[in-house]
Amino acid sequence: MNILVTGANGQLGNELRNASKGSGHNFIFSDVSDIPGCDTVYLDITNIDAIRIVAESEKVDVFVNCAAYTNVDKAESDIGFAELLNAKAPENLAVIAKERKALLIHISTDYVFSGNGCKPYREDDQPAPIGVYGATKYSGELAVQRSGCRYMIFRTAWLYSPYGKNFVKTMRNLTEVNPNIRVVSDQVGTPTNAADLAGLIMKILQEKLTDKCGIWHFTDEGCTSWYDLAVAVNELSAHKCQITPCRTEDYPTKARRPHYSVLDKTKVKEDFGIIIPHWFTSLKECMLRIEKFEKEQGC
Repeated sequence: MNILVTGANGQLGNELRNASKGSGHNFIFSDVSDIPGCDTVYLDITNIDAIRIVAESEKVDVFVNCAAYTNVDKAESDIGFAELLNAKAPENLAVIAKERKALLIHISTDYVFSGNGCKPYREDDQPAPIGVYGATKYSGELAVQRSGCRYMIFRTAWLYSPYGKNFVKTMRNLTEVNPNIRVVSDQVGTPTNAADLAGLIMKILQEKLTDKCGIWHFTDEGCTSWYDLAVAVNELSAHKCQITPCRTEDYPTKARRPHYSVLDKTKVKEDFGIIIPHWFTSLKECMLRIEKFEKEQGC
């Protein structure tokens, strides 16, 4: 199969680069930026004609959309661009996927839910986003579903990896240089190693499970708070930082965050026959990779 990955230079895109080596499929990695040493096709997915040209020239069978506007706070004032990248761009990909009878694998988020619940959200629970980021991502989901293309939508949460900016790397750096920090303790969710999500996508492609259509939830197992995640990063890094819990109201941000956004993964485990690791197990593995990656980068 010919598989076009968009947003290939982000966290999930980079993990798909790693996971796809030796797969036997032809992967085309695209983005609007370059990574030294990595082949990247320039593609602006807000331009439907550009997508069509690349899709036709590469004879694309599967689109994997890893691109998104993910700056939750900035989205509150940059509504137009967030809507363009999170809603219009997936619609563009879905239109071309339908034209080609191709499959679109689209990545969404726990932020489509309000976070006011107290039990893990199922795929059929009604979304009710409380900020621009979540609202635009939900609009993207709806656009994909309305398009008539073959689609798989995977909602994930609290993604981290050795690449780019993420909470785990930020906490690793902060706990190294600060004797004391405060971290919010009343927001609960599940950290997700991007490599685990990439592994699911590769399983679907390798085992030709591409006849399914719908929405699934995927994160690592278990749940925690941002505070407890920071404590885990601090301990795994062997840092001596004192971390103090604080409430959301003590750390004001432009965008409201869901207080509880744990996702129910029953459906994805049953439909694809996967065993998902606990978040702490995956965190330990990724922390070793982050340390190695930073040494290689001279950080």
